Amino acid sequence: MLQIKKILCPVDGSEHSLRAAKYAMELAKLLNAKIILTYCHKPFPAILGEPFYQQTVSRIIETSHTILEPFRSLFSDNNIKFSERIVEGPAGQAVSEIAEIERCDLIVMGSRGYSNLQGLVLGSVAHRVLHSTTCPVFIVR
Repeated sequence: MLQIKKILCPVDGSEHSLRAAKYAMELAKLLNAKIILTYCHKPFPAILGEPFYQQTVSRIIETSHTILEPFRSLFSDNNIKFSERIVEGPAGQAVSEIAEIERCDLIVMGSRGYSNLQGLVLGSVAHRVLHSTTCPVFIVR
C-alpha cells in the first residue's frame, strides 16, 4: 500500500511554486500528510568583511522569510501540518538532499521558477531534482 506521510514542497515565490503548494496542500489533506516547506537561498558571500557580511546575511534571511510567508499562511489557514527549512545553496541539489535526509515520500514542485529562461519546457531546478532524487516527484505546471 502506498503511504505518503511527508511531502517536500520547495518554493521560490513564483506562480508555479504557488500552484505546486496548493497541490501539495490538497494531497496533504487527502493523505493526512505533513508538508516540509523549503526555500533555497543564494549562498552567503564568502569574502565580505564586517559589518557588510552580517548585513548581507540578514537581508538574505529576511528575504527568505518574506518569500515563505504566503505559503505559511496558505498552510496555516487550511490547517495543514507543516514545518519549514531554509537552506543555502543551489535548489536542484539541496531539494534532493533534504528529501533524502527527511525521508520524504513525495516531492511536489513547480515546473519552472524565477530563475529559468522563458520557453524552457521544464525548469533547470525541476530537471535536476528529477534526475538526482530517489523520491517520486510530482511536477505542477
